[in-house]
Amino acid sequence: MGSNEPRRVRRVPRPARSARPGPRPGSRPGPGRGGDRPALLRLGDHRPRLRFISVGLTFVLLVFVLRLLQVQAVDANSYAQQANLNRYITAPIAAERGSVTDRTGRELATTVDTYDITADPYLFKPAQAGVPDAPDRAAELLAPILGEDRAELREKLTNPPAPRFVVLARKQTPQTWRQIQDLKSTLADKQGKDEGHNALAGVYSEPGSKRVYPNKELAAGVLGFVTGDGAGGGGLEAQFDKQLAGKDGKITYAQSAGRRVPTVGADEQPATPGTSIELTLDRDIQWAAQQAITDQVKKSKADRGYVVVQDTRTGELLALANSPGYDPNDLSTASGAALGNPALQDVYEPGSTAKLMTMAAVLEEGKAAPGTRVTVPNRLPRADRAFADDHDHATYHLTLTGVLAKSSNIGTILAAERLGKNQSEANKVLHRYLTRFGMGQRTGLGFPGETRGLLADPGDWNASQQYTIPFGQGMSVNSVQAASVYSTIANGGLRTTPTLVRGTSGPDGRYTAAPKPDSERVVSKKTARTLSRMLESVVHDEEGTGKVAEIPGYRVAGKTGTSNRVDPETGSYRGYTSSFAGFAPADAPRVTVYCAVQNPKRGSYFGSEVCGPVYQQVMKFALKTLQAAPSGTKPAGLPTTFDPGD
Repeated sequence: MGSNEPRRVRRVPRPARSARPGPRPGSRPGPGRGGDRPALLRLGDHRPRLRFISVGLTFVLLVFVLRLLQVQAVDANSYAQQANLNRYITAPIAAERGSVTDRTGRELATTVDTYDITADPYLFKPAQAGVPDAPDRAAELLAPILGEDRAELREKLTNPPAPRFVVLARKQTPQTWRQIQDLKSTLADKQGKDEGHNALAGVYSEPGSKRVYPNKELAAGVLGFVTGDGAGGGGLEAQFDKQLAGKDGKITYAQSAGRRVPTVGADEQPATPGTSIELTLDRDIQWAAQQAITDQVKKSKADRGYVVVQDTRTGELLALANSPGYDPNDLSTASGAALGNPALQDVYEPGSTAKLMTMAAVLEEGKAAPGTRVTVPNRLPRADRAFADDHDHATYHLTLTGVLAKSSNIGTILAAERLGKNQSEANKVLHRYLTRFGMGQRTGLGFPGETRGLLADPGDWNASQQYTIPFGQGMSVNSVQAASVYSTIANGGLRTTPTLVRGTSGPDGRYTAAPKPDSERVVSKKTARTLSRMLESVVHDEEGTGKVAEIPGYRVAGKTGTSNRVDPETGSYRGYTSSFAGFAPADAPRVTVYCAVQNPKRGSYFGSEVCGPVYQQVMKFALKTLQAAPSGTKPAGLPTTFDPGD
């Protein structure tokens, strides 16, 4: 084969590899080159896993970032407010109520420090308190201290009327609040040592005041009272409530564990104290009047009675006493009928004390004089009836002064008929004078519930009224109106509006005198002087009905009154109203005293015997207290009768 072509090598294919390495059939594995080599391990690609983890971490961080953005930017104010709810407390600061004093500065109504025990129910919720039974624990601790029912306290903390404020007990003493504070401090110390829970952490106090009447029943009808929530509930306390109350303030401060944080400042709006009021009343004269009328009402078993004492020169009321009364410190013992001021709120027919106004009209109109003769029969037929005096008698021969001294109804009717050419005209003239004296009008005191009395227009007077009104029946008054009539005559015919407030002292302590009251002339000085002398005959003349009211050393002008009483329940006449009115010294008037007793049921019912002694007792005390000089002259001694033969 001598050819020079290259020799071709024949390629023999290798045996195929098994998909799964292992020993060949019939062979034995062995070490060294002679055996099969093991298969190589190959790692998977790590990059997909890293990408997945990165995406997951990015998502988680993004959630945190978004939440942080929401907390710090979007809902920042809301979370701050929620934090402040637990940290900051806003509590009111109660204004101190102004005091009420008499004309000399002696306290009639004042205030003492108290605390309203309050709580924040939000802090007693399980999420805030950390325990599920916080209200029950707090109620258990507070009930014996406050004297309150445990179940009621728990109910207030669990279901409060307001979410962040509830009153647990009102008007507690400083000692009670100090006891609660000590208990809170003890619990807070234990909480700091992980020894328990401060169940009183959400309990606070509101400083306030409690109204106190140091003289108890004295002048209660004038002063009134204060309700449980601190508002005036009657009398001057209600009338001047806004001025007396002042204006509450408030304070916001940080707290922790129920205690104020001293290092954190507070936002405080101070309270403005109330205005104090000085009354025209004299405490001692008020006491004397109240004592006298209380004794007489009890003695005569009457329904009630009143005494008014007035300064004739200024119109100031020195006393305004009622019986029965009440203690404004404890209203639980007071009856509903005793509350208020009957001396201004009761309306009744004045009886013969009103005859003074009829005589004033007759004298001022020039229709008669003190010595004018009036023949008084036992009966006087008029309209559809025959009028009589309080007792049967033979024909009296009286002067106009005698008519007043003996308190003759018939004589008064005859005098009133002189006021006009006919009865209708006489009625109009009398009505005009009654109105000038203040009948049918409010006194000007502005007192809550005060009545204006009853005085119909003269055209509406029926056949009986046109003859009974001249002697004080068929019309109605209150006791201050009745007293004002006599003060008008004592003041020379000038009617001065009665007053109860003498002045006020504001929060700055500056005193402001009350405005001068209005005055109006009713009759001339001459007429007033004449009437005063006629009234002296009632007390000092042997024929007068008011001799019981005489006061040694003083000339006294007065008038008795006894009238049929309208029963407020039935509207019909039943019982009597006994009264006495007058002023002294008659020659230099200083004080008016008026007394009325409703429905005396034991002993006499005549005004001279029921109210005459009260008048004398109170007048003597008032004259002494005011240091009024005794009279330097004797009573006028005007004639009361005449001899028909002269």
